[in-house]
Amino acid sequence: MSEQTTQNRQKNSWVLITGLLVAMLFAALDNTIVGTAMPRIVGELGGLAVMTWLTTAYMLTSTAVVPIAGKLADMIGRKTVYVTGLVIFIAGSALCGMADTMTQLIVYRGIQGIGGGVMMPMAMIIIGDIFTGEQRAKWQGVFGAVFGLSSIVGPQVGGWIVDSFNWRWVFYINLPVGILATVLIFLGLKNRRVDGPIKLDIAGMFTMIAGVVSLLLALTFGGKEYPWLSWQIIGLFALAAVFLAAFVRVESRASEPILPLHLFRNKAFAVLNGIGFLMSIGMFGAIMFVPFFMQGIIGMSPSESGTMMLPLMLSMMVTSILGGRFVRKVGIRKQIMFGMVLMGIGFVLLSMMNLDTTQFVAAANLVVLGLGMGLVMPVITLALQESFPKSELGVVTSSSQFFRQIGGTFGMTILGAVMNARSANLLNEQLVPKLEALPAQAHGIAQQLEGMIAQSPQGLYSMLLSPEAMAKIPAPIQQTIVPTLQSTLVETLSHVYLYGLGFIAFGIVLTFFLGTIKLSAAKGKAEQGEGTDIKAVANPVNAK
Repeated sequence: MSEQTTQNRQKNSWVLITGLLVAMLFAALDNTIVGTAMPRIVGELGGLAVMTWLTTAYMLTSTAVVPIAGKLADMIGRKTVYVTGLVIFIAGSALCGMADTMTQLIVYRGIQGIGGGVMMPMAMIIIGDIFTGEQRAKWQGVFGAVFGLSSIVGPQVGGWIVDSFNWRWVFYINLPVGILATVLIFLGLKNRRVDGPIKLDIAGMFTMIAGVVSLLLALTFGGKEYPWLSWQIIGLFALAAVFLAAFVRVESRASEPILPLHLFRNKAFAVLNGIGFLMSIGMFGAIMFVPFFMQGIIGMSPSESGTMMLPLMLSMMVTSILGGRFVRKVGIRKQIMFGMVLMGIGFVLLSMMNLDTTQFVAAANLVVLGLGMGLVMPVITLALQESFPKSELGVVTSSSQFFRQIGGTFGMTILGAVMNARSANLLNEQLVPKLEALPAQAHGIAQQLEGMIAQSPQGLYSMLLSPEAMAKIPAPIQQTIVPTLQSTLVETLSHVYLYGLGFIAFGIVLTFFLGTIKLSAAKGKAEQGEGTDIKAVANPVNAK
């Protein structure tokens, strides 16, 4: 190979890597930025009652399309699928910025989610194509750190955009960045030659999307918008069961199934995705309740409590990067096990927090949790890629993302239900007697608070997070109820974190069933010439 050819390939490789990093960063930033702009969006377009659909629409479409994107990447090529996803995301962003009503914005967020769902697994799939197993460990850690960085800077960037311009620029900002990422990936990634007809599993796509969307809707709205035993939620669960059963039947007969059933007979596939699913249940559930403690017990403001996620994200970024180097020495199974144990210790520490816990101690506890997360998350994808041939790399990589997203939804639902149930019991035991003992003139407020205990204990705790809500309650009543609310909140959160620990413990048990997975020294090459030569980037000295 001539030196000129090597330099050209090295340049092409860096173009591709830069495009992948830019695409991952701006896609990950989108969710956190949009959350910051929510109040302004509602203020201009109205629709407070359907505000949650801005997040739900994106979550539904992005989750459902992930496995489809992975399969299509295996069938018709990475470049075609990735660039298509980027174009859909950019178009969806432009439409969101032009929305005149909340309904339009929700629909456009769904379109944007389709593009996001295509983009999410593609970077890791391409890394699997162009790097050796040992190099992949390092680069997946770097990409994991970029994802963590987006969680840190997203709220600040979103706040600056909203304050300096208006909420529409939260979406418009995606256009120049997205176009840059698209151009870089288009130039850096070779195209795949497709020989023969492409057989799309249309029935599999339909049944999977219908089943997954029904399940996610039931988990999202159950216990919040509708009671768990309402016909709406039971009907959604029934629909999910019917369509997912049909999906299994369809996949068993399809010539090119979206999610081949034989993968589930592979121990590595089942165990690794099981660990990712359980880890996400605990992780997302834990993160969801951190602001309750920071604001309700420590007394931080909403903006200050948001910065308390910095220790968790920064520690996760550090171990995501360092873990790529450690895994070559300690091995995949040991690193996953050690990371899960660290996460378990983090949950134990979180469950031990009390009314006297300081901000520093709470931050240190989150650091322990983040260290464990960073060791586990990139390695699960790496281990899956090392366990399967390149012909299935797309579908197994996207499966990791898919099961983790489903796990996160389960976590927020299950631990949210645990919090409501435990809160209701404690508040009935400790707060209701005090409310009943209030003077007659406070009878109206007492009845209102008792109603909240029965219907939405989390809503009652939210009063601790809202100075405006507390200001409406007379000072003598505040002195009666606030200490009880705080003590029951601490006990409830401790209970929630112990439940989260239980899911992490199951994940630790699963690691014992994970066989030895060795990192390959050979570069993974996508079929029929797709990808780019990364050797010059990974080993520039040897390349020359």
